[in-house]
Amino acid sequence: MLRAMSRIVVAMSGGVDSSATAALLKEQGHEVVGVTLQLYDHGRAAPRAGSCCAMPDIRDARRVADALGIPHYVLDFEDRFRSAVIDDFAEGYRRGETPNPCIRCNQTVKFRDLLEVARDLGAEALATGHYARWESGPELHRGKDETRDQSYFLFAVTREQLAFLRFPLADLDKDATRAIARRLGLPVADKPDSQDICFVPGGDYTEVLAALRPEALRPGEIVDLDGRVLGRHDGLGRFTVGQRRGLGLGDATGTEPLYAIRLEPESARLVVGPRAALLRDHVTLHDVNWLAEGEMPAEGFDAEVKLRSRQPPVAARILPAGKSRAEVRLDSPFAGVAPGQACVFYRGSRVLGGGWISR
Repeated sequence: MLRAMSRIVVAMSGGVDSSATAALLKEQGHEVVGVTLQLYDHGRAAPRAGSCCAMPDIRDARRVADALGIPHYVLDFEDRFRSAVIDDFAEGYRRGETPNPCIRCNQTVKFRDLLEVARDLGAEALATGHYARWESGPELHRGKDETRDQSYFLFAVTREQLAFLRFPLADLDKDATRAIARRLGLPVADKPDSQDICFVPGGDYTEVLAALRPEALRPGEIVDLDGRVLGRHDGLGRFTVGQRRGLGLGDATGTEPLYAIRLEPESARLVVGPRAALLRDHVTLHDVNWLAEGEMPAEGFDAEVKLRSRQPPVAARILPAGKSRAEVRLDSPFAGVAPGQACVFYRGSRVLGGGWISR
């Protein structure tokens, strides 16, 4: 859907996926411009193996751009990233939620701010290394390799933004991507994947909470569903709905395993209970984004929904509930619905939209 020799900006993180994306587009004859974003304090994160977007990654992106013979720019988005992603992440934990910073980054810094940079550079598209598929319409679909599919993390892009985006790795798996990088002699062909949240030094996100929202780490009581005190915790920010390990209750509560059922930030109480208490058949969403044509059907519609990025989709009926809100009625109860996470609507491979799970 792009003209030959189109100018395309590629978001280059320094990893193999975005590097192979730039290489494929260059091989197809397009005019490729690489852009890497400086997002946070590299002095703290640079030594961390398995992170992404740190200073070594910026250097790797530059090395790949040099190998491909394409221009490469590094843009300082640190202030934007802090306000739109890091502060939002910490605030989510303060509210007793489980935030998803990768979706927020895509929604704000990458596909709002970087997209505008690409337009300013005269590009006809912004390409990324996401494993998702773009189809004319525009439509967003799952990537071919379901084990690598990242469409869940892209639900919050607008239709206007989606029209400008491209995902060249849509039909590849990771092995095929690395094979392309090796064939083209890219210096990051065997670079390990990033594992952690990029701005969390040492992999311990509570350090971020301690610096930005220390109230999220206020100690409090652990209670059962009847309000009986079972123990104490070191801060709700250390827990998420559905969590079993790390409750610190030992065997004093009997033989039935206990899970985090609800976080109550107002009282700093962690409510625990049996797995059956986690089951939900009704979910409320806010800030719903609709990616299909027209408006969301007023009478509601049937779809499959994903309530966590790594969990399989489940059948549901979605009903509009006012401006940018929706009610999701699950066909079967689902365990571990966590406020702050995303609920994404699918029909087959296509992403219809999604929203954020409310408390």
